[in-house]
Amino acid sequence: MDRRSLIKTMAAMPLVAGIASAAAQEPRSIIRARRLRKGMTIGLVSPASNVAEDEDIAFARDVVTSLGFHVKPAKHLYHRDQYLAGSDQQRADDLNAMFADPEVDAIFCLRGGYGSSRLLPLLDYKNIAVNPKVLMGYSDITALLCAIHQRTGLVTFHGPIVGDNFSDYSYSQFKRTLVSAKKGQSLAAPPPFDDPAPGRVEKENRLTLIRGGTAQGPLIGGNLSLVCHLMGTPFQPEFNGRILFLEDVHEAPYRIDRMLTQLKLAGVLDEVAGIAFGKFTESETTRNSFSMEQVLRERTLDLSVPVIRGLMIGHVEDQAIIPVGAMASLDGDRGKLTLLDSGLA
Repeated sequence: MDRRSLIKTMAAMPLVAGIASAAAQEPRSIIRARRLRKGMTIGLVSPASNVAEDEDIAFARDVVTSLGFHVKPAKHLYHRDQYLAGSDQQRADDLNAMFADPEVDAIFCLRGGYGSSRLLPLLDYKNIAVNPKVLMGYSDITALLCAIHQRTGLVTFHGPIVGDNFSDYSYSQFKRTLVSAKKGQSLAAPPPFDDPAPGRVEKENRLTLIRGGTAQGPLIGGNLSLVCHLMGTPFQPEFNGRILFLEDVHEAPYRIDRMLTQLKLAGVLDEVAGIAFGKFTESETTRNSFSMEQVLRERTLDLSVPVIRGLMIGHVEDQAIIPVGAMASLDGDRGKLTLLDSGLA
């Protein structure tokens, strides 16, 4: 069962009992974790779904070790409960424990799937705020990245899970963003085309300039389905003045249209400083359909902010790392997203 089907299945379940208000809380002052150095200890958690076999967890541990770190597995890392990696309380306890553990320097997610949003009422945000650490993942992990940043001000990192190998591109982005912590770097630019020749140019990783202009603001976003899933909850992100980055997978153009329309009706798209679309992969396009490009253009046509499409953000092998909450600039004329603040101490 894919992530979209799981979200549909769980749509009727309440996220938070007794929600008094859907208004989002303003983020506090920005909190920055330490940049990564070889020899640090990485806490390995699975806040949503789990991998199929224990050997897949052994593989993930080896991936982290290959990056030059020690691994500390979460207490319930090997638990499985249908499509969840253990109970909500177990998964929340694991994440809370990793932030509280002085031996753990950063936290990487094993995989996405479904279930991160179920943890939001169970997290100890005060504990997280006083123990800032790099938290990295993507897809369903978007719920954690956005909610933790919103509640604490901690810069979180939308990037690879360790249940898969890093490509050369992703490893390079990892070193630049989390190890060297360079500000002023270009974020998520497509990799150089490796086989240029007469009659052969880049086709897969092209940037589409939808609307020109320039803007600056903190980065917010991630998986479009999960951003929409947080709307109207106490964990809704702050969008005003932010550069919104979005990606998704297994979503037909009409479903992307529906989700962008939800953000539009909520007034979100009128608040942001700019929009950086990543990849919308494995789209279930039918013959009787607008193209993905048509949907993205039409839904942002009346905005007065820069909009680009095609950055290396999403369910792709060559994946960038985006610091949620860090300052960036977006150039809609040059198709460039630039990190102005590394987001790390």
